[in-house]
Amino acid sequence: MRFKHGISYFFGGAFLANALPHFISGLTGHPFQSPFASPPGQGLSTALVNVLWGFLNLVIGYLLLLKVGHFEPRKTSHAAVAGAGALLMAVMLSQAFGRFYGGL
Repeated sequence: MRFKHGISYFFGGAFLANALPHFISGLTGHPFQSPFASPPGQGLSTALVNVLWGFLNLVIGYLLLLKVGHFEPRKTSHAAVAGAGALLMAVMLSQAFGRFYGGL
């Protein structure tokens, strides 16, 4: 795996992890923090904004994983790099959103 492909897979995993809370909150009709709220990342955005933001993150994650290089989910190194990106993003999101929902 080339270094630039590894970077792409790492961020692809991160974007996929970031898509989940936004997309799921939007699907369930709940407002949720987003970069488009006021203040950004702290205020609540509508469910529609979160569905759209989550979907955009899914598309970006897809493009980074499947359109850069030759991502093979059965190759341990490819899956590990994408998983590391997803895990790091999940930990960061748990810290950021935990402030608002009592998770810290």
